[in-house]
Amino acid sequence: MQITETSAEGLRRDFKVVITAQDIESRVQTRLTEVGKTVKIPGFRPGKVPMPILKQRYGQSVMGEVLEAAVNDGAQKAVSDNNLRPALQPKIEVLKFDPGQDLEFAVQVELLPEIEPADLSAVEIEKPVAAVADDTVTEALGRLSKGRRTTEKVEEDRAAVTGDILLIDFDGSVDGEKRPGMKGDDYELELGSGSFIPGFEDQLVGTKAGSDVSVNVSFPAEYHAAELAGKAAVFEVKVKEIRVGKDAELNDDLAKTFGFDDLEALKAAIKERTEGEYGQTSRLRAKRALLDKLAELHSFEVPAGMVEIEFEQIWKRLQEELARGGADAEDEGKSEDDLKAEYRDIAVRRVRLGLLLSEIGRRNNITVSREELQKAMFDEVRRYPGQEQQVFEFFQKNPQAVESLRAPIYEDKVVDFILGTVKVNEVTVSVEELMRDPDEDEVAAA
Repeated sequence: MQITETSAEGLRRDFKVVITAQDIESRVQTRLTEVGKTVKIPGFRPGKVPMPILKQRYGQSVMGEVLEAAVNDGAQKAVSDNNLRPALQPKIEVLKFDPGQDLEFAVQVELLPEIEPADLSAVEIEKPVAAVADDTVTEALGRLSKGRRTTEKVEEDRAAVTGDILLIDFDGSVDGEKRPGMKGDDYELELGSGSFIPGFEDQLVGTKAGSDVSVNVSFPAEYHAAELAGKAAVFEVKVKEIRVGKDAELNDDLAKTFGFDDLEALKAAIKERTEGEYGQTSRLRAKRALLDKLAELHSFEVPAGMVEIEFEQIWKRLQEELARGGADAEDEGKSEDDLKAEYRDIAVRRVRLGLLLSEIGRRNNITVSREELQKAMFDEVRRYPGQEQQVFEFFQKNPQAVESLRAPIYEDKVVDFILGTVKVNEVTVSVEELMRDPDEDEVAAA
């Protein structure tokens, strides 16, 4: 096997590999001999089939196997002999091959760049943090209380007002024709909730228990049932009762319905959970600040193939968003060429940061354990209540799916390591500032 380097430019290396006809023939003979030990051909004992017959029957398929193996061996040897670190699988192009002739093919290898991380101890970032206010806990308790709300019948003879809950029977029609889904009995409708067709609830304000009301409305133009969209409708409504909602009392009994010993334990749990949410957001903001700083400090060439793969993924997601009408306001009015240039820059940044984090992790012996992978798998399984068994079986049958969980775990571990190395200055901010999308701040400042 003869390997010749034909080009060395940036992160790309090109080689020409020649495997002699004699080598190919020897490989074919060896493989046919192996095949001859197991095949059954009438008139011959296993292992005694003449080579000419083996060649006639299996020569073409064996040649295919041999050529594939020879090409892979040549590419691997080009990499190993030159101590290369490929970024992706080498690209191979067969240049020349005819039966009885030498095999010639080209191998193109993209290399991982040599990366020298900056002095992390000199890096300084800000981490926004926010305290959990008492009002936040009170508001959360209020939502829990409202979620356990009951209704009470209004005994006095009065007209319904916004906020009341009416117990109604209703029966609707379009063009005098009854339609499925437009009838209901003993339905509790809160006036002002906006849960019915626009205008429906407004026409019931001022009614009394026992009233019969004809409600005239039109279905919205974008109504989910196309046959009703934009149609005028009439609903005959019987107001059976006026009720008022009564939130559950904030006491130990309410706490026990949520599995806590008393109200104080429920408050503590709410505060702890909220602190966890704030902490997670703080970490994400710190991670973003860290990645921005690392991007500023490092500028090295990245493999074009990796950039192309990343760009294609980004561009595909963007096209899907555009198809759903979810384009970012800042992208509106831009040409496709401008958008591609911007998103390619994003792809370059992501690849560069990914390689940098990988190198920092490698130098500091950061790895992902089997236990961490299993935990991530079970966390993923729990995300699909009612389908746990199917998801678990999917992971069991697809080891590569489990391996796909490794990258985000590894990145988080490396980021946590770096955050423990750099200087992190905590800055107290309001909850609104903490939760605000950083991209909105950048747009406002532009």
